[in-house]
Amino acid sequence: MECIITIELGTNAVRVFAFDIQGNVIGSMKGSYPTFHSEPDYSEQDPEQIFITMLYVLKNLLTEKIHPRKYQVHAICFTASMHSLLAIDDHGVPLGNMITWGDNRAKNEAQQLKGSAMGETLYHATGTPIHPMSPLVKIAWLKQNDSQRFARSAKFLSMKTYILQQLTGEYAIDYSLASATGLLNIHTLKWESNALDFAGITADRLPGLLSVFNSPGKLRKEYQTSLGVSPNTKIMIGSSDGCMATLGAGVWHEDKATVTIEDSGAVRVVGKQVLRDEKQRFFNYLLTENCYVSGGPTNNGGVIFDWFAKQFGDFSGLFDIERTMENLIQEASNVTAGSEGLLFLPYLLGERAPLWNANARGSYFGLNITHERKHFIRATIEGILYEVYSIGKMLQEYRTIDSLSLNGSFATIPFCTQLIADIFNKPVSTVANANSAGLGAFLLCATDMGIYSNLETAAKSVVIRETINPRKQDHAIYARYFQIFERLSVKLKEEFEDITNLQHL
Repeated sequence: MECIITIELGTNAVRVFAFDIQGNVIGSMKGSYPTFHSEPDYSEQDPEQIFITMLYVLKNLLTEKIHPRKYQVHAICFTASMHSLLAIDDHGVPLGNMITWGDNRAKNEAQQLKGSAMGETLYHATGTPIHPMSPLVKIAWLKQNDSQRFARSAKFLSMKTYILQQLTGEYAIDYSLASATGLLNIHTLKWESNALDFAGITADRLPGLLSVFNSPGKLRKEYQTSLGVSPNTKIMIGSSDGCMATLGAGVWHEDKATVTIEDSGAVRVVGKQVLRDEKQRFFNYLLTENCYVSGGPTNNGGVIFDWFAKQFGDFSGLFDIERTMENLIQEASNVTAGSEGLLFLPYLLGERAPLWNANARGSYFGLNITHERKHFIRATIEGILYEVYSIGKMLQEYRTIDSLSLNGSFATIPFCTQLIADIFNKPVSTVANANSAGLGAFLLCATDMGIYSNLETAAKSVVIRETINPRKQDHAIYARYFQIFERLSVKLKEEFEDITNLQHL
């Protein structure tokens, strides 16, 4: 019997799934790692900690779930969060921590570039909005503000590239993940010369480019032995978590969008053409040639509810964040739609789409003497979902979206699923495997094996678990509150900037 292993290098955790050839999950494990915020705009992680966590989780899954049942691992496919940047020296040693997508230190460089003619040119060439998340802008920041590390850097890598190099000895990045760096021309599939010039680097300081179906190389012999897998096990480079989540949600037709809410969040559509937006609000990332995943990301997804739970949850018993979150959601369900006039702007990590404002900040608005903790809980969840809806509303300027496919951690919470249906006023379907990034990676491998003739056929195989219909009365309430939410998010732009500047006095 053969199986396929998928490894998702997420923002705060690695998730490893094992699928049989029919696509059934035969085992899964998860391991977490922290993000460090040494300064307000800094978000970093330890690459060695991530690599060791990944190895530990993979080894345990193989030892406990796969080898005892005599499965042979046909392939291991990788998917990862986007926009990470790791500088290494000429010996492959990391020069400090990895900088994550949530890092906003390069906001001045991003603002200057976005306001220039070069910024517009690069946006349309690369499909990546000009923002501090972009590795292009991160490298420019290093050049200007950490010249010693910049000079010592032999290569600039994504987290996935670093992991794959440790396992295979080769530096490689797939076209899909590369299309989220701001450095790849998505039309020519080559590193964009204008972007390289802006970053102050040459192409040899970036990894080699591969198709999502390709392999960077075989596992090193020491890992073949320690993991107990065959030398013939294919290491598939895979794609980004966003593109794989879209595939794994079964979204392939232009009248459907996928909503992903994990630590961060996004609303995405799939098409054969780039969505050209003169306001530079969308991303356009490659999945495969002539197949684009377009949409907008939010910094402030599940990580915000996790923050709220840790600050205001009840931990009088054993520390159990998941149990605490369940209790908070139960409490929120006792409050009516709209939280009785309490609104929450969830911008604790700045914001990407649709604001693209790294200085955006969080706040509660409309607070009065009658509000209790339960109102804050519900308002926090509604604020996260208003922000997600604002991305969907923006996409609908270019696409007619009739239904949504929800995946990620929020897809496992019926209360949140219903709220998304109500706010969007559209039916929301959930798939049997809520971790659609892992399922998408399996479908990629299965297509490579010839089980599916192409990715469109693979997407059609995704099984819908249930469909939730919107409640018209609640949508009418949310529509009125969202208008205030949207106005506040724009009106407070100057105040966001002023309060941010005060932190640096």
